Amino acid sequence: MKRFSSLLLLGALAGTLGLLHWLVRNDVYGEFPEPIFVDIPHGTSSWSIGRRLTKAGVLRNPLLYQFSRLTRLGTGAKAGEYRFTQAATPAQVFARLASGDTFHIDVVVPEGSTMFDIANSVERAGIGSAAAFLREARSPLLIRDISPSAESLEGYLFPATYKFPRKATALDVCRAMTAQFRRVRAELAMEGDPNRTVTLASMVEREAKLPSERPRIAGVYAARLREGMKLDCDPTVIYAALLEDRWTGVIHHSDLTSTNPYNTYTNPGLPPGPIANPGRDSLRAALHPLQTGEIYFVAAPGATGAHVFSKDLATHDKAVSSYRRDQRRRK
Repeated sequence: MKRFSSLLLLGALAGTLGLLHWLVRNDVYGEFPEPIFVDIPHGTSSWSIGRRLTKAGVLRNPLLYQFSRLTRLGTGAKAGEYRFTQAATPAQVFARLASGDTFHIDVVVPEGSTMFDIANSVERAGIGSAAAFLREARSPLLIRDISPSAESLEGYLFPATYKFPRKATALDVCRAMTAQFRRVRAELAMEGDPNRTVTLASMVEREAKLPSERPRIAGVYAARLREGMKLDCDPTVIYAALLEDRWTGVIHHSDLTSTNPYNTYTNPGLPPGPIANPGRDSLRAALHPLQTGEIYFVAAPGATGAHVFSKDLATHDKAVSSYRRDQRRRK
């Protein structure tokens, strides 16, 4: 009799385990008329994870999560927020948690973006408003940690692709981008107040279309600074108009004659701060400009992105005339 009872017990146990195994592999559970988000903080126990998933409607029972762990022995759930949009088996749910397939929002910052461009990208991504981002980018507390002479975080919001959680704020975005700038600054051994270097790099970034020309363009600006010449940089004119909310997409005579401190046609030396956010190569060019004796450059005919560099005004004037003829022909 005892043997029979034991066999019954073993049979029941085997049946239960078999059912659980089948459910882990085949129980597609849940209805998702809208996405469901489940946050798994660091240090959350497996039992707590199972309860969270069950409460959210992702799993039928928290016990199924425990058994689903047997499908991938030696692995555990990675912390983060997960987004569920369709029913899945417990094994599939655990596979996502074990691989760290967390939900994140991508914010792409191309080289040469201004803080206004980034603010719009942040707003489109759903991380607050553009106005909120710009307030943080002008926060004295954040600026002071980057450069004592900077006026904003312009130039220090390092271009890259960033991944943010759903609950990220504009402050989180600014901190992530400036943290990346600090890493690159250390990599390039940029010492002291970086404002002058980053300002020059931002001008190079906006002017250079071909990566190979960055050190050469930096060299032209460095030479003009040594000679006491105005830099006459069109992107600074555009930035001055952006700051005053009067940029129309075309440089007008009134833009060139503006007395805004960022306009290098009317003000000698570098502008007060960066006019965009430069990438690693432009920062490197600003740190190590080529010394060629060239003090002028203008776009080359053919719209290739290349420039014609000159050491004297007469040669430069010829290059400008060639460029304008090409422009007229194209129109």
